[in-house]
Amino acid sequence: MKAQRTRSQERILDILKTLNKAISAQDLYVELRNRDQSMGLATVYRALESLKLEGMVQVRTLANGEALYSLVQEDKHHLTCVQCGSSVAIDQCPVHALESQLHDSYQFKIYYHMLEFFGLCTQCQTANAAKG
Repeated sequence: MKAQRTRSQERILDILKTLNKAISAQDLYVELRNRDQSMGLATVYRALESLKLEGMVQVRTLANGEALYSLVQEDKHHLTCVQCGSSVAIDQCPVHALESQLHDSYQFKIYYHMLEFFGLCTQCQTANAAKG
């Protein structure tokens, strides 16, 4: 059964579909204003939270603490540099079997999962080696 959504939630879903990338709540707020669909920032956050609880939107928190929202799609996995903040998507997913096992064992409805490794990218390693 599909949840009854508010106009705000529908407008946010429409923008996330057209952008097809992760975006912060603040940037989403600006995007809505640019499209003459202005709504308050608190409303944007409430709508995103409701869509997250419904399993429609996923949130990824970057190393700097910024939260990025996107539609729940296939699993996304990343290598993220803790120094410069660059992030590289990785294709391999070693946890699909675990996800199925957890679903079966705990009857837990899984919407999505994320896997992220934190460290130093090649550029930052080189820069740090040059300093040291």
